Amino acid sequence: MTAIQPAERRRLQSRAEARRAILDATEALLVEDGATAFSMRRLAERCGYTPPTIYHYFGDKQRLLDELLDERCRTLVRSLRRVGLDGDPVRDLRALSVAFARFGLRNPTHYALLAAPRDPELPPPPAAEEARVLLSQPIDQLAAESRLCVDVEAARQSFWAFLHGLILLRTTRPDLEWAKDVLEVGLDALIRGLVRGGAGDPA
Repeated sequence: MTAIQPAERRRLQSRAEARRAILDATEALLVEDGATAFSMRRLAERCGYTPPTIYHYFGDKQRLLDELLDERCRTLVRSLRRVGLDGDPVRDLRALSVAFARFGLRNPTHYALLAAPRDPELPPPPAAEEARVLLSQPIDQLAAESRLCVDVEAARQSFWAFLHGLILLRTTRPDLEWAKDVLEVGLDALIRGLVRGGAGDPA
């Protein structure tokens, strides 16, 4: 194997540092001002690299945003895969939902990026699709066992609406005194209402 020469090593390191600085600045701008106010000109001012340099590394604006989104979604996927699942769809659904919510609560900047509106014509980044599949598997299993009291899509949207609303409220209204177990209490109530025999597992 040919060793990497010092000049090539410095070039690769410089490239990695530039990409990291651009991605970090992109995320900061998106979270601060939203997607509609985001522009390559403002990004260049923020990160210190010229627009041609940014295009050189990422190709275009959408590919830049998709790479950032995919990177953040991989962090979420790792959190979901660390959940200990036992094959019971109710317990697995509850555990994955808790992991998803805790990720959003601990990483509000990342979650804001994941939750931002997206062009429906564009395919989701691979890691975002992987996270969606992981979260959907217990609901699909419950549907296959005819244990859902509602349509499967209504069940998915109900859990998403609850988790999304809780994350946004907890992160945007820290001035309120939130019950420590509001996440678990809400999940158990939702499971009891949507799943036959789904008493939840408050342990």
